[in-house]
Amino acid sequence: MNKVASLIFLIAGIVLLVYGVSASESIGSSFSRLFTGTPTDRTIWFLIGGAIATAVGLVGLLRGSKP
Repeated sequence: MNKVASLIFLIAGIVLLVYGVSASESIGSSFSRLFTGTPTDRTIWFLIGGAIATAVGLVGLLRGSKP
């Protein structure tokens, strides 16, 4: 994987993590936690997707591209 793609994954992952954290503090997520004990599915998917994309981006940047 080249460095540009890795950088895109890293930035997209960070953006998804920020959206996930802000969604976890929303009113809908608060009501979901109140009644079910867990945040909304949307919040969970943002956080999981962000963590995976960030990890892929970091691994790609740290590994470097092969010629």
